[in-house]
Amino acid sequence: MAKSRHDASEKQTGSAEHRQSGEHAGGGMGMRGVTRPMHESHDHGMSDSQRSEMLRMHHQQTLWVYWTILLVGVWVLLSPVTFGYGKAMVVPSGERGVWFSSLTHDELRATLMTFSDVASGLLLLVFGWRALRPNRPVSLWVCCFVGVWLNVAPVLFWAPTAAAYLNGTIAGALLIALTILIPGMPNMIMYMQMGPPTPPGWSYNPSSWPQRWIMIVTGFAGWIVSRYLAAFQLGYIDQIWEPFFGQGTRQVLNSDMSHMWPISDASLGALAYTFEFLMGYMGSPARWRTMPWMVAFFGILVIPLGLTHIVLVISQPVVVGHWCTLCLLAAAIMLPMIPLEVDEVVAMGQHMIDAKRRGDRGGSLWTIFWKGGQADDCTADERSPELMQLPERPGRVFVASIWGMSFPWTLIATSAIGIWLMFAPTVFALQQSTETFDAADVMHLGGALILTTAVIAMGEVLRLGRFLNVVLALLVIGLPWLLTGGDTASHINNAVCGIAVILLSIPRGPKQETYGRWDRFVR
Repeated sequence: MAKSRHDASEKQTGSAEHRQSGEHAGGGMGMRGVTRPMHESHDHGMSDSQRSEMLRMHHQQTLWVYWTILLVGVWVLLSPVTFGYGKAMVVPSGERGVWFSSLTHDELRATLMTFSDVASGLLLLVFGWRALRPNRPVSLWVCCFVGVWLNVAPVLFWAPTAAAYLNGTIAGALLIALTILIPGMPNMIMYMQMGPPTPPGWSYNPSSWPQRWIMIVTGFAGWIVSRYLAAFQLGYIDQIWEPFFGQGTRQVLNSDMSHMWPISDASLGALAYTFEFLMGYMGSPARWRTMPWMVAFFGILVIPLGLTHIVLVISQPVVVGHWCTLCLLAAAIMLPMIPLEVDEVVAMGQHMIDAKRRGDRGGSLWTIFWKGGQADDCTADERSPELMQLPERPGRVFVASIWGMSFPWTLIATSAIGIWLMFAPTVFALQQSTETFDAADVMHLGGALILTTAVIAMGEVLRLGRFLNVVLALLVIGLPWLLTGGDTASHINNAVCGIAVILLSIPRGPKQETYGRWDRFVR
C-alpha cells in the first residue's frame, strides 16, 4: 500500500511538472486551460481511439462555446428589425456614390444588409445546432465562415447605418473567436503531430506567445485607426481629426485615388486588420509546424498586403497632394509588423521543405500544408517568458516579443535620412504639383521607400534587403536632375543623403539570433 501511494504521488508530481513545463513552453498560453487540446502533454503515438476520446473530453469542456454560437445566431437573425437598418440611413462622405455608381442606393444597401443578417442567422442556427455534438468540423467551419462574412458584408454593402456596421463586425469577430480561437481548430487533435515548439537550429520560437502578443497589439491598434477612418468615409461621422495637415485627411479620404475602389478603402483596411489581430490568437506555440496554411495566410495579410497599404499611403502626397496623419499612423503600425512576422513564415517554409524530404504525410506537400508535419529535431522552448509575467516584467516580455529584429545604428541612421527626405521639399520650399512628377516627388517617395526598406531590414531574416536602399539612393541622387522643380540646394542635399545611405547600407550590423538553414542568408 505504501509503495502504491508512493507511485501515485510520483505520478501526480510528474504530471504537475509536465503541466508546468507545457504551460511555460511557448510563453505560457499554449494550452489555454480547458479551452484547447493539450498540445504538449501527449506522446506522438496516440491511437485513433485515444484521440477520439480526447476530442470528446475537449468538446465536453467547451460545450458552452457551441451554445453561445446559437445565441449569436438568434442575435444576428433579429438584428435588422432590432436596429432598423432601413431608418436614419447615411450617405458616404464627399457625396460619393457606391460601387462605381453616382448614386448611393440607400434602400438597396439596407435590403442587402438585412438579407445578409437573416441568412447568416439562419445558417448559425442550423450549423450551430449540429456543432453541439463532437466531431462536426464542417459545421464549425461553416459557422466560422459566417463570422468572416459578417465582417465582410458591411464593407461590401456599404452598411447604411453605424449600428449595422458595428453589429456585423463585432458579431463576426465573436463568431471567429467562438469557432476556431477559444476551442482551437476543429478536430485538429485527430491529426496533429505532437512535439516541442522551437524550430530546428533556431535560438527562439517565432510562434511563442510573446512573439504573437506584439502582433495582436499592433493589429488591434491598426483596426482602431482604420475603423475611425472608415466611419468617416461611410458617412457615420461628419468630422475627422487632423492635427497637422489642415484638411489633409479629408482631402485624402475624399480623393479620386480613394474613389478608385468600389468600396471604402479605409473599411477594407479595417477588415484586413481585423483578421490580422484575430489570427494572432490562432494555433499553438508550434503553429509554424502544425498549421502552415494559417501562417501562410497570415503572412500574406501582413507582408504583401501590408506593403501595398504602405505604398498607397506614401504615394498620397504625390497623387493627392496632401498628407493624412491617421493614414501615416496606420502605415507606421503596419510597417514593423512585416519584419516581426516574416521569421514565422521562414520557419514554416523550412518545415515544409524538411517534411517533404522526410516523407511526412505520405510525402504530400499539399497535405503537409493543411495538416503540418512531424517535430523531428525540434527543441523545447525554455527561453520565452510566460505572457502572464507581462504586468510584473513588461520589459522582459517586450524584448522577447521582438526577437528576430535588431537595430544596427546604420539602419537607424538610414531611417532618419529617409524621414528627412520625406519632409525636405517643404524645408526647401520646392514647388509641387499633382499634375507632373517633379523633384519634390522623388524626395517624398525616395525618402519613404528608404525608411520602409530600412525598417524591414531590421528583421534579421531580411537583412539582405538593405541593399535595395543602394538602388533607391542612386535614384534620389540622379532623378531630380532630370526633372523640374529642384534647385541647387536640394540637389546637394539629395547627393549627400544618397551617398550616406549607400555607405550605411554596406555593413550588415549585429546578428543576435540563429535561424537554422536560413543563417546563410543573414549577411
